[in-house]
Amino acid sequence: MSDKSAEPYRSYERTWDEIEQMLANAEEKRQEWKDWFKDCRKKGDREGMKEAARNHKALDGVIKTLKWTLGEEGISDPLD
Repeated sequence: MSDKSAEPYRSYERTWDEIEQMLANAEEKRQEWKDWFKDCRKKGDREGMKEAARNHKALDGVIKTLKWTLGEEGISDPLD
């Protein structure tokens, strides 16, 4: 973005505790989607399974990025 006014404002005010809590919340939410996928599979709900799988996979990326932010060993690049 060449126009400075179009760049997002970032406060850089998040604490490490907030980031750790967000990671815990993301891991919990991912487990809920995994459980929902299993429940949908038992019921034969293919649309529910698709939604659960999509959201579970999206949270994988969130979790990897948060772990990278925290400098967790073994997470060298969240885009890989």
